Amino acid sequence: MPTTTTNTTPYRQIRALYDSGTITVYQAYSALIADPAVARQKLSASPHFKFTRMTWIKPSWNWMMYRSGYSHKDERQARILAIKMKREHFEHLLSLACVTNNHTGTLSEQEKKCEVRVQWDPERGVSLEKLDYRSIQIGIGASISEIWANEWIDSIEDVTERAKKMKTLIDEGRVQEASELVPAERPYPLSTDLELLLRME
Repeated sequence: MPTTTTNTTPYRQIRALYDSGTITVYQAYSALIADPAVARQKLSASPHFKFTRMTWIKPSWNWMMYRSGYSHKDERQARILAIKMKREHFEHLLSLACVTNNHTGTLSEQEKKCEVRVQWDPERGVSLEKLDYRSIQIGIGASISEIWANEWIDSIEDVTERAKKMKTLIDEGRVQEASELVPAERPYPLSTDLELLLRME
């Protein structure tokens, strides 16, 4: 009798590069923001960084590659930054979140009031193909953007060259080599309360 295999990967999953105290998230910025941010280790080092705009961070490297086109999409996303923050601050962000329906294109009145918004988007593979589970995006609103940018970031690293090298390898058909550049991400553990809040069931 033939056996049937099932996919045991949760439908919604946070995979990230993390250790006992910190987690790495990614964002893409223009050089006008990225250069001062790396030099002074503070996003607000540049006047071009606007606290009034919602900032979307991603724990998934591949999703960041998809969003930014490996840093080639446009000048506003030409520099990929790896932002390290304490896990306690990351989980506090999640505790403030509401999950939005990114398919409708509109927000409810309740969602508009949320300090933090979460979207679950199809995760991507090394070549940016869709995978069969969803990855998290976290939108940090204006009300807490300043404290996040000035107090909750431990370090900022420019990882743009890594993204570009990955793109070159993929264009050359060397996908296995490209996959070796993906950070060692693994499922991030959360409390049951946070899993329920984020609708991860």
